[in-house]
Amino acid sequence: MDTLNRLKERLDTLCIFRDFLADDVISRLCGYIEKPSVSAYADFVGALYKANGGNISLYVKKLCSDSENVYVCTVGRGVEPEFYMKDALDNELSILQDIADLTFERLCGVLSYDGFLPRFVSEKTEIKANYYHRIENISKYGYGIYAQNGSFCLDANGNITPVKTPDTIQLSELVDYERERGIIIDNTKDLLNNKPAANILLTGDAGTGKSSSVKAVANAFFEQGLRIIEVRKDQLHSISHLLETLSDNPLKFILFIDDLSFLKDDDNFNALKAVLEGSVSAKSKNVVVYATSNRTHIVKERFSDREGDEIHVNDTLQEMMSLSNRFGIHITFEKPGKDTFLHIVHHMAEENGIQMPESQIDLLAERFALERGGRSARAAKQFIDSIL
Repeated sequence: MDTLNRLKERLDTLCIFRDFLADDVISRLCGYIEKPSVSAYADFVGALYKANGGNISLYVKKLCSDSENVYVCTVGRGVEPEFYMKDALDNELSILQDIADLTFERLCGVLSYDGFLPRFVSEKTEIKANYYHRIENISKYGYGIYAQNGSFCLDANGNITPVKTPDTIQLSELVDYERERGIIIDNTKDLLNNKPAANILLTGDAGTGKSSSVKAVANAFFEQGLRIIEVRKDQLHSISHLLETLSDNPLKFILFIDDLSFLKDDDNFNALKAVLEGSVSAKSKNVVVYATSNRTHIVKERFSDREGDEIHVNDTLQEMMSLSNRFGIHITFEKPGKDTFLHIVHHMAEENGIQMPESQIDLLAERFALERGGRSARAAKQFIDSIL
């Protein structure tokens, strides 16, 4: 019992990881140590089961990896922490190692109860070595919500939040359009290697794989420190604040705007244009904008826009079309021809183990595309799904 009390006293000294004391699992563990009882023990194990199935070592390891504490934020900004903060971190990681090493026998040894008690497990986990490794490679691992998640969106208040069910598409699943995807990949590698990277506009027919290509590239470079944040068109007014929030983050980000188009007097037009121009602030070194559109010119232009009472009509029209030109790279995904479409279908059929004569697949695929208004990578995927 004395050793457990000592552990609780040491936990109370946490400073850098102070918020751990309010964590659901750790707080219930502290409650049990302070006043051991069968009920308090079951309360702790129940919370651990709910959190990760009952592994205390992996739970503590994940807590440390996800922690957005003052030390990791300081390192993330490229600032060397003070020596006393380093000493505090080292000591606290030793405390957390003791928590990760807890066993069923050690915790329950203080109870005089001979009935059944739910067990939990622990395993050999180098908390300190793992944390220092992540700190040394912070530009790849990140911290906080970015440590375990690769895809994000903005909530109703404009806050960055992880996507619960992200698209896990991989580059190997995409067929054809290698040249177009190669441009995206090369530009993204420049971003990851701290070289100047351009904002990219992807245009072309619907269903040609523009969005899938961006998401697949983001998934491919997750382990190299790339994250993707999807921003809806009606959230573009928050994009300047978003850039400021990300500026001190050691990771690299794609701000992904899907299916982009504007009407003439859309306020979001100027918000995005200001970001692409750099506005008053310099262009962010760790963020690029990748946008897709089914239109070559993002701003919808009507014949009536060429009339009206404005004197310099041509200047207005140029302003409306200028947004497309603000992107450093413009990639066009053209609608696939018959050979390309069937190539995509054959690849997907093979990937999904569909055993059918090629001539029959070709006939059914062409009929399917005709019924849906034309050939596209999306139509190929939908056709294969219908077969399955």
